[in-house]
Amino acid sequence: MKDEIKILTPNGILGYGIPAADFWRGIEQQPDAMIVDGGSTDPGPYLLGLPKTLVTREAYLRDLSLMLEACATRKIPIYISSAGGPGIRAHVDFMVDVIAEIAQREGYRFKVAKIYSDVDPSYVRDALGEGRITPCASAPELQAADIGASSHIVAQMGAEPFAKALREHPDLDIIIAGRAYDPAPFAGLCMLHGIDPGIYWHMGKIVECGANCAEPKGKVILATIRRDSFDLEPMNPRERCTPASVAAHTLYEKTRPDLLTGPGGVLDLREATYEQIIDRAVRVRGSRFIPADDYTVKLEGAGVVGMRTIFIGGIRDPILIEQIDNFLERIEDEARETYPELRSGEATLNFHVYGKNGVMGSFEPLANTVPHEIGLLGEVTAANQELANAICSSVRIDVLHTPYPGQVATAGNFAIPLNPPENPIGPVCKFTVYHVMKIDSAESLFPIEVVEI
Repeated sequence: MKDEIKILTPNGILGYGIPAADFWRGIEQQPDAMIVDGGSTDPGPYLLGLPKTLVTREAYLRDLSLMLEACATRKIPIYISSAGGPGIRAHVDFMVDVIAEIAQREGYRFKVAKIYSDVDPSYVRDALGEGRITPCASAPELQAADIGASSHIVAQMGAEPFAKALREHPDLDIIIAGRAYDPAPFAGLCMLHGIDPGIYWHMGKIVECGANCAEPKGKVILATIRRDSFDLEPMNPRERCTPASVAAHTLYEKTRPDLLTGPGGVLDLREATYEQIIDRAVRVRGSRFIPADDYTVKLEGAGVVGMRTIFIGGIRDPILIEQIDNFLERIEDEARETYPELRSGEATLNFHVYGKNGVMGSFEPLANTVPHEIGLLGEVTAANQELANAICSSVRIDVLHTPYPGQVATAGNFAIPLNPPENPIGPVCKFTVYHVMKIDSAESLFPIEVVEI
């Protein structure tokens, strides 16, 4: 065990681009590991449902080439979580393939641990029957049909699988993990060095976003962790961490800033302090971790629910803009009359009026403001692409030609920038599972395989 360890985070997400000069400036600090998050549910369910990777293979090659050079020449290990975005088994293997391509090209040799996070649907069904699954956030109660509709289900691993891999294979060069709680790989390393859990969970929760906690926001950040505190310093000399910028990041993506629930317990930040130790670095103390009575993990599942077609255009007629809500309601009524699939719920029609509550909807504080122009996005989802195309075309024609009170120009009131005007988007996914599950062991769901590259 070390009294002090250093972790370099090259960016908030693998594949988003690593500034080389800042990266090598961090490597010169001789960190104990490079750790980077590879995924998120922020883009929505399509990554998990289809599945897709968060960025292109070329983007991964670019970022990993830099990191693998440091791993091979400086012997600094790499830990990557939520591989590919959603972190399914295929994405873990895909990431190992990318590493193998670079290793073969450059003549590198690595020992790699793969940690998988896929959960068999039958296991989830059993857990549901045993009452071990509850909704996460605003998700509804889980139904057996939701499990069956999932093309993939993963569980967010905590720190323990990472710590297990490092204990059992201390000579690992690389860990590629499936879906994980964002701070988990940071916590897994710190667990082995006697660091207080409140300290390492808080540190991981901040630096998994890279240097987003700096002013201005950056990418590469170095964390120096001791048993009772941690320091944060961005590696771009034009950026700095301040007590305000670091504390403010605790507000990021949180329902509340003081108690953060994760696998195995709750991070309590009510007594955390933030101290400027040099002009560009901040020291954090006082964070506490409260273990939970039951160990829980978050389940994420997604599946395809239909096919989507859209049209887009602009409206500048002030007479129509004044009555756009009523106008679109009439078009929806006409579409429902024409297409029984809309009445039954087999198909859906949605309008997004940009320039008039298009972003915040009913939460818009300036809802009564009348703009001089609006952008209209029409979106139809149906069981198949042909039906989505047909409904979308019909609705678009109605938007173009439906009369309205006070109309002066009888045509040309809807400007369409694209041709063809309807654009098939393809499959639409939804989160079928977004729930919390009790498990007996923090390691049992997450098998580890070790390979040589």
